[in-house]
Amino acid sequence: MTTEDLRAQLATIKYPGFSRDIISFGLVKLAEMVDEVADIHLQIQTKDAEIPRKIFNDIHALLDPLLGGPEKVKVGIDIQNPPVQGDAAAVKESLPGVKHIIAVASGKGGVGKSTVSANLAVALASQGLKVGLCDCDLYGPSIAHMFGVSNHELRSDSDDNIVPIEAHGIKLMSMGFLLSDSSPVIVRGPLANRYTQQFLKQVAWGELDVLVLDLPPGTGDIQLTIVQSVALTGSVIVTTPQEIALIDARKAVTMFAKVNVSILGLIENMSWFECDLGTRYPLFGSGGGQKEADRIKVPLLAQIPINPETCQQADAGTPIALREENTAYHDAARQLMEGLAKKG
Repeated sequence: MTTEDLRAQLATIKYPGFSRDIISFGLVKLAEMVDEVADIHLQIQTKDAEIPRKIFNDIHALLDPLLGGPEKVKVGIDIQNPPVQGDAAAVKESLPGVKHIIAVASGKGGVGKSTVSANLAVALASQGLKVGLCDCDLYGPSIAHMFGVSNHELRSDSDDNIVPIEAHGIKLMSMGFLLSDSSPVIVRGPLANRYTQQFLKQVAWGELDVLVLDLPPGTGDIQLTIVQSVALTGSVIVTTPQEIALIDARKAVTMFAKVNVSILGLIENMSWFECDLGTRYPLFGSGGGQKEADRIKVPLLAQIPINPETCQQADAGTPIALREENTAYHDAARQLMEGLAKKG
């Protein structure tokens, strides 16, 4: 086995709980073959002893049979404490002029995360805040459509930064501005990460009180690129009430915990459908969002009902929070900013 072969083998080992491997995650500081012995050194920032133990065991399980036994595989792991939350801005890059960066995430698709992101941004702006919204879902961008500006073209300023599109008083960036409605996004991991970095750091956001990041569903490369490269104030988790959605929401919660990003609150979407007679029907069960919020000790910021008008207004390019001033989105925005104010 050559050193190149060794690194290729290590690239098949995933970081526990993530889809990304230990090579692309930057954990492997040395990997070389010396006299038919694999010499491997890793550096991991974690307080969870199970993570380095799992990686150590996975390396031996993979390489021992290939190289002829555990004596042929030397694995050293330097375990370091992760930076404390208050030092996050010192180790991750802040965006000039942006006070708070809030990621809206979910463990799975189909829970209405982008609708929540759009209306949450509108509700924050209704408080007099300067708000930006970055659509980080490269493969399923929808923010441009929801704000009625999908036909707008991007331009650059004198510093060669992208000028965000403004709609309803909110600065927007989305892959949707670069594609026609029928064009698919066909990019692999490294290029997707490059687009993500560009959307965040090469956009002339200007002075913002809040930049909302609409993350793609799941816990993949784009999410990791974001949490590793910018100093997030925190995250908001979107789920629906039923257990199958909560299972995936917990994966998002775990991901943020592992990278030392605080959870600011949970929003339960599709909580019920209310008919004309005022009767509420919990189509996806009830109480799941509150139980999960209690479990992870964060506020349940809102319960959002199923409302056909929400869909209609999104298709029309006018998020429903623009038309109604006392929606659950406005309550969520107020709670969110009150929580940030208490944190200082």
